Amino acid sequence: MIKKYSVLICVITSVILIVIAAFAYPGGSLLDKNSVGFDWSKNFISNLFATKAINGSENPGRIWATIGMAFHSVGYGIFFINMSKKISSRQWANILKFIGATNIIFIFLIATPLHDLGVISIILTLIGLFTITVFILKSKLHLLKFCCIICLLTYYCFFSLFGLGYLGLSVIMQKVYIISSMLLVLGLEYFTKYEDFIQIKSGGQKI
Repeated sequence: MIKKYSVLICVITSVILIVIAAFAYPGGSLLDKNSVGFDWSKNFISNLFATKAINGSENPGRIWATIGMAFHSVGYGIFFINMSKKISSRQWANILKFIGATNIIFIFLIATPLHDLGVISIILTLIGLFTITVFILKSKLHLLKFCCIICLLTYYCFFSLFGLGYLGLSVIMQKVYIISSMLLVLGLEYFTKYEDFIQIKSGGQKI
């Protein structure tokens, strides 16, 4: 029972702990370092992992955010490993399995002083979701096709806005891509099966 719902349990637990961390965050944001509390439209999630808040106060929410990220990393790791078992192509299945195992470590690094190295997990996640999307597009799972495309677009929008220096919009888009990603992960985890992909070759063509 726990194994079947492990991804759901990890994602929900992660969200709850991150919310708790946000409530405990002292204050300070991109626009106002003296602001009080955590503002979801002005603070990056990474602010919750800092020892000190932007306003200079000790951050008691850090421990909750760190534990929350640990659950998040395990949940996403299990998800990609589970998806690798549904993909009929051995080559791509191994890639997804590698991404899953690697992400368990790299996603968690985002909550540590090695945050910049942990950002690699976002790239790995994108590669994994893109790979899954290719197979989904060749399947009969029409709703999930739409969900996959929308999710990938939110990632690309975030990177574009962040790269162009629109930090205010980037903060908001970060929450959008995280939420869309979690919903997609849960949808793929519980509404797909091996039979959905068994007739699809590694090149994305149906047999």
